[in-house]
Amino acid sequence: MKSFPYQAKTNGSCVGTRREFLWQMGAGFGGVALTGLLNQDGFFNPKIHAATVPISSPPRKVKSCIFLFMYGGPSQMDLFDYKPELQKRDGQTVNMELRRRDVKPAKLLASRRIFKQHGKSGLWCSDALPHVARHMDKLAVIRSLYSDSFAHGSAMLQMNSGRIIQGHPSIGSWLTYGLGSTNQELPGYVVMLDQRGGPISGAANWSSGFMPAAFQGTVFRSSGQPVLNLSSPSGAPPSMQRNLINAAHELNAEHLASRPGYSELQARIANYELAFQLQTTAPEALDLTQETSSTCEKYGLNDSKPDHPLALGPAPFGRQCLIARRLVERGVRFVQIYHGGGHQQQNWDAHNGVEENLKIHGPEIDKPIAALLEDLEQRGLLDETLVVWGGEFGRQPVVQGAGDGRDHNPKGFTYFLAGGGVKAGTAYGETDELGHEAVVNRHHIRDLHATILHLMGLDHHKLTYFYGGLNQKLTGVIEPELIKGILA
Repeated sequence: MKSFPYQAKTNGSCVGTRREFLWQMGAGFGGVALTGLLNQDGFFNPKIHAATVPISSPPRKVKSCIFLFMYGGPSQMDLFDYKPELQKRDGQTVNMELRRRDVKPAKLLASRRIFKQHGKSGLWCSDALPHVARHMDKLAVIRSLYSDSFAHGSAMLQMNSGRIIQGHPSIGSWLTYGLGSTNQELPGYVVMLDQRGGPISGAANWSSGFMPAAFQGTVFRSSGQPVLNLSSPSGAPPSMQRNLINAAHELNAEHLASRPGYSELQARIANYELAFQLQTTAPEALDLTQETSSTCEKYGLNDSKPDHPLALGPAPFGRQCLIARRLVERGVRFVQIYHGGGHQQQNWDAHNGVEENLKIHGPEIDKPIAALLEDLEQRGLLDETLVVWGGEFGRQPVVQGAGDGRDHNPKGFTYFLAGGGVKAGTAYGETDELGHEAVVNRHHIRDLHATILHLMGLDHHKLTYFYGGLNQKLTGVIEPELIKGILA
């Protein structure tokens, strides 16, 4: 069973009020059956309209989004944001804000990476990502983002949900709420985590917040059983499981009849049904034996594990990227892959040394991302798939500690987008000459969120959910600005 989106008009009146009343009044077992019939007739098809702005817009051409989240905060001035002035002034002392309102003298740290311009676009990329460098003409690199928090947990929540506190829907929830799912046998929103651990603020990063629980992310494992506790421990045949699920539906619907609007139970009913379907669809979607040996080679699945004790090599992330491609092929709306887990050098948090950090994590993502972009393009999927890369913030251009560590920096950092609706081969915005703070075409991450919604064919003004007396939005109450410079 699938909940439907409530859409508010721009004048604040709620189009979905009467529907919401009927939905909650009919949420008993009869409502379950009615929902199925209405869904088949297209009643729950999304009513959200594409943004109406004076630039070219790709309404509904982009069907899916793959969000590659670099947990810990990758260093922009060591990857895509080349700073010649920083290289010249290596070792000089400057006064710099290292935490909010905490300005201290610090020593500048030039990048030890070698930068080159690549492709027809001439976009800069360092030798930390040599395979990605060959695909710079596919990317729109935003070098002037900023956010509000210096702390991992709240910064990740803001990047994923638009807020620095828990309890708000993640961007994947907003997209599946606004667009629905094109495959009723797979979740519309899938999350895959690094085997070294999940993000510090946990499941709140893929939560549906105040929306119905059906819109939260479903965590897939990239090896072994894709979803825990999915198979029947008793080995019961499908017909017996079908009978058990039907009986559970009847009991749950009877319980729900006296509790209209209890979304957790509504989601549980839907999840029982989805779990039954996933017993066959999830293993097939994650079965990489169907892929050619050359495809597996491109994604780095056969590469050996490096000698460094914290390094995994490209195989784990490569499997996840290949699975992401298979999922979007099958109609999954939003796939988010977290790279990096645990603490500090186990993720992109380079307090203890940026060079070691890059040597660990650069090779882990380089071949897989390059392969994903090439694979999507060759299959004709890149135009309808939006690929987003970045972390919760960037790093400082000064030394932390006695070695070559870099501290957190939300004042200026880099993201790249590729795929449908993006102006490929574009460098947009600038940080200052040292790479510390966004100064040219500055954009808060609410602008990034609005732009992602726009590329997916949604208007951030109209994509609302009524909660707490307000028409809530992913972008919040401060008016965002589309990043028009990266739109094709």
